[in-house]
Amino acid sequence: MNMATFATITLGCKVNTYETKRYEEGLLALGYTQVESKAYADIYIINTCAVTNTAASKSRQMIHRVKAINPDALTAVVGCYAQMESEKLIEEGVDVLIGSAHKDQLPQMIHDAYTMHRKTHVVEAIRSIRAFEALPIHRFQHQTRAYLKVQDGCNQFCTYCIIPFTRGAERSLPLQQALGIAEELVHNGHREIVLSGIHTGRYGRDIGTDLETLISALCTIEGLQRIRISSIEINEISDRLIALMEKEPKIARHLHIPLQSGSDEVLARMGRPYDTQQFEKRVEMIRSKIPDVSISTDVIVGFPMESEEAFAETLCTCKRVGFSFLHVFPYSKRSGTKAASMDGQIKGDVKKARAKALITLSEELLLAYKKQFIGKTLSVLFERVQDGIAIGHSSEYLQVGADASLVSKFCDVSITHLSKEGILMGNAKEV
Repeated sequence: MNMATFATITLGCKVNTYETKRYEEGLLALGYTQVESKAYADIYIINTCAVTNTAASKSRQMIHRVKAINPDALTAVVGCYAQMESEKLIEEGVDVLIGSAHKDQLPQMIHDAYTMHRKTHVVEAIRSIRAFEALPIHRFQHQTRAYLKVQDGCNQFCTYCIIPFTRGAERSLPLQQALGIAEELVHNGHREIVLSGIHTGRYGRDIGTDLETLISALCTIEGLQRIRISSIEINEISDRLIALMEKEPKIARHLHIPLQSGSDEVLARMGRPYDTQQFEKRVEMIRSKIPDVSISTDVIVGFPMESEEAFAETLCTCKRVGFSFLHVFPYSKRSGTKAASMDGQIKGDVKKARAKALITLSEELLLAYKKQFIGKTLSVLFERVQDGIAIGHSSEYLQVGADASLVSKFCDVSITHLSKEGILMGNAKEV
């Protein structure tokens, strides 16, 4: 029996989190035992990020940290930082190194390297990576919600973003394969699936299909009660997708649509493919069809040359749009991007103050959005028990609480009040 232990450390985005779970599933199937990330282990997998200079630095720190815990451990480094800095990592003695391709082979490569005491380094030139690696996860332990990675790579080349250089060109999971994985997830007890990717809204464009076709097909899977889109760009929300959301209750009433800035001047420097008027007009159209839809967003503050006036425009735009909540990111340099060498870099204390102002606005917007649902009925999948009550998320991605016996169940909840912790509470009926 294999008694070796492994630990995983994940930096960066939700796609990395998904991929790490696949590596864990693969090593467990090979007989390895998983331990906590900070524990002493025989093998460490570090799934790296390179989206900012800070993220790259953290990736390096994690590699050094695991060697301090166990100098004799096998270190497997994978992901965006591995792709960008492969030569440096090889020189430093990393045992298994994989960039943005061949990730599906990582568990077996680790097993071979560990049992045969040999190093393995596989990093392809980024623009040569064309095949989509499915990395299917068959079951998400201790989770009611499952994730399905259907897309990878990005062709957009925003001036602040390194992702096209670390994950490569857009590529998609074949439609029938996506449906097969989804059916297995539902068979294993998952009733909600979150479609994820680096640029999810562009799913299928490289293989002759599209996101709307995938979602329509997923809606026919018996036992699948909710389909959620992790994130989508405003210019990828087609009339077909809106019509599909309008008629199909299985599709979550939540769209996370990155704005990044509410200033047209800043958007142009970012290389974003829209202006604020186009963004707002499209949101108005979505709300005219789906009135209670939750629309959340990402905003970057302190982008090079962002003036006080430009930031004020961002605040005003966010208020006008009336997002349900904001994810706020102070701009962070990434070497190798156009923005890193732009004039007018903003001081840290200015970025911090602007981020604080937007976070305060987000809290106000979320409270106002939640209050709209008192007296209404929400569809909720209860996920866990906390302080004696079942907590779950509604279709609109709002936290809802009810009787603890309802955990892991889908319910219609008549909302009665908002708790002091900010959770919508109500009376639930299982559906």
